[in-house]
Amino acid sequence: MRNFVLNLFRSKIIIAIVLLILLLLVGVIGFMIMSGYRWVDALYMTVITVTTVGFGEVRPLDDASKIFTIFLILTSVIIVGYAISVITEYILSKNNFEDLKQKKMQKKIDNLSGHIIICGYGRNGKQAAHKLMAYKKPFVVIERDKEVIEKFQSEMVPFVHGNANEDEILLQAGIEKATTLISALPNDADNLFVVLSARQINQDMKIISRASQETSYNKLKLAGANNVILPDKIGGDHMASLVVVPDLIEFIDNLSIVGKSNINIEEIAVSKFYDTTEIRTIRDLDLRQKTGCNVIGYKDENGDYIINPEAEQRLMPNSKVIVLGRPEQIMKLNSVYNIR
Repeated sequence: MRNFVLNLFRSKIIIAIVLLILLLLVGVIGFMIMSGYRWVDALYMTVITVTTVGFGEVRPLDDASKIFTIFLILTSVIIVGYAISVITEYILSKNNFEDLKQKKMQKKIDNLSGHIIICGYGRNGKQAAHKLMAYKKPFVVIERDKEVIEKFQSEMVPFVHGNANEDEILLQAGIEKATTLISALPNDADNLFVVLSARQINQDMKIISRASQETSYNKLKLAGANNVILPDKIGGDHMASLVVVPDLIEFIDNLSIVGKSNINIEEIAVSKFYDTTEIRTIRDLDLRQKTGCNVIGYKDENGDYIINPEAEQRLMPNSKVIVLGRPEQIMKLNSVYNIR
């Protein structure tokens, strides 16, 4: 609807411009023919007549020229008035649409709960957003570059315009109800301020921060970040690993954790499988027989991981299992246990 209305206004503006050009052409040709003016004098007379500035005539007009001038003045009042009204209406409507669009987006953000906040929509922020979209996780992006917002804003990517360092902007993004914050700003100092501000507002949320320098790692941890990611270090380690153990790294790279039909590995809460008031073991689940998937990891209620747990591992409440399988096996597991 918004595009339709704006396109309608643009077409009206084009019409107004065409009418103004035609008015100038009629005036110039009319003065050249009826008064014998040179084209420069005819253009001058047309402009001062259309704009009604009141300058003197190049030379006295005869009766026919005076009648033509009256016609030109009356016509110009209508056309110029129309052009001004269309342009003014377009500007006001565009601003109103932007305000309405922002209010609608803010209302959507205000209704979110348990969402993720991404600070910065650069390379890392954009990758994080794409992953979250693939996993259908609700999120909000804080970005201070208006051009970036205008380019990427959509119903799928809600933006808050402003500096993530400011508490007001974090509150506008719903930080009090958010579960996780990802600070992906390019400057370590900015990330440090964001982590400090976010941790003061929401003590319980998980905070993940990007860092460019290794010296910033401990500072960000002390400021309250649960995890600190060094993209350059990870990239270098990954490339070196492709030299040392290429087959292993390629195998890991082929594991997919997001997507509709190509997931190979997934983390699932034990409560999804059965009522955890009764303690069971991995053997009791028998996922291999039922779905073809293997349990390759276990995260206990304290957050500690066990790699390749034993079949007799007891599955406690609030714990999770990590399962590995082919995409069709993962889909079967989700279907059998009605996991969404």
